[in-house]
Amino acid sequence: MDDVALVLNSGSSSLKFAVFRSSGGADWPLQARGQIQGIGTTPKMSARDAAGATLPTPALPENLGDARAALEHVAAWLRTRFSGARLTGVGHRVVHGGPRHSAPALVTPQLLEELRGLIPFAPLHQPYNIAAIEAMARARPDVPQVACFDTSFHRTLSAVAKLVPLPEEVRRGGVERYGFHGLSYEYIASALPQLAGPVARGRVIVAHLGSGASLCALRAGQSIENTFGFTALDGLCMGTRPGAVDPGVILYLFQSLALSVPQVEAMLYKQSGLLGISGLSNDMPTLLQSQEPSAALAVDYFVYRVVQEVGALAASLGGIDALVFTAGIGENSALIRRRVCEGCAWLGLQLDEKANNAQASCISRSGSPVSAWRIPTNEELMIARHMARVLGGSTARA
Repeated sequence: MDDVALVLNSGSSSLKFAVFRSSGGADWPLQARGQIQGIGTTPKMSARDAAGATLPTPALPENLGDARAALEHVAAWLRTRFSGARLTGVGHRVVHGGPRHSAPALVTPQLLEELRGLIPFAPLHQPYNIAAIEAMARARPDVPQVACFDTSFHRTLSAVAKLVPLPEEVRRGGVERYGFHGLSYEYIASALPQLAGPVARGRVIVAHLGSGASLCALRAGQSIENTFGFTALDGLCMGTRPGAVDPGVILYLFQSLALSVPQVEAMLYKQSGLLGISGLSNDMPTLLQSQEPSAALAVDYFVYRVVQEVGALAASLGGIDALVFTAGIGENSALIRRRVCEGCAWLGLQLDEKANNAQASCISRSGSPVSAWRIPTNEELMIARHMARVLGGSTARA
């Protein structure tokens, strides 16, 4: 059995994983990928091989309460599935790398301490990313680990784009606009030249629309602006996060409603967005199927904010050559893509309804001044590529 490398993307209620063969040449081909969802509630594990065929997985206990327990089950399954293979490295998605990290880094005790210091910058994600690293370090201290940061791709933002207009003494503590979903945007930037040709070198807006949602403006494949800011609360309306909110509303929550810091944090990270507007669900397919007016309002607001921010990013780019949809909603919802494209018609985007409904890669009409694309993202592959380079390989492939 060849050596293998493991990629982990750990969240508060899910653990995604992918296994790549890491020996026998420059390429690291995918061997299997899967996830455990519903950690802490109704956990369920699924996995597929490189061809997409479903792989058998064990039933999970109902009391699977945290990412550490989920990781133990994944590790046990991997030992059975890849019996005899040597684990050569583990790559992790880490949401926040702070101002210092513009590239993936080998995990060291010093790096871990630095990442713990960034927890206030990303309290919904960072603790779970760190927990997975620590769990692997306890289980396999002999295996090197690589941290790949969602913020790194956006270190190309200009000084003006990074600026948070607060007093300098506050900004010196690391308060600036970082941007997130960088691994997804980096993958799209790498895939776009093969799909779209010369347009990839132009002015491209990528819409990463999922439970977490954001937009990124690319010029020649580099990030020049995005809708996230200092934290992953800014920008677009998301599943449970509100996106951009008047800071005065936050003051009102504290001063007039007398809410505590934990209450406001829970509201902003877990009770707002699509869930807060609809009062029903944070799941876009559920809202699209609902007959409730509040569900329709939530969908309308989501589309409104995406279209609004596309216009803002087009202004930052000085025009737009292509719009790319990716992530769960962007890849799977033809209706949301259609509504966004209709809202962007003033930019010159002409949607091909048939191609859009068929889930094609190019979903704009031939000759459209602005092209539109549907490109599935692959953050795990991006992490594997980075891990291969850091650990001495050269690349990885799906």
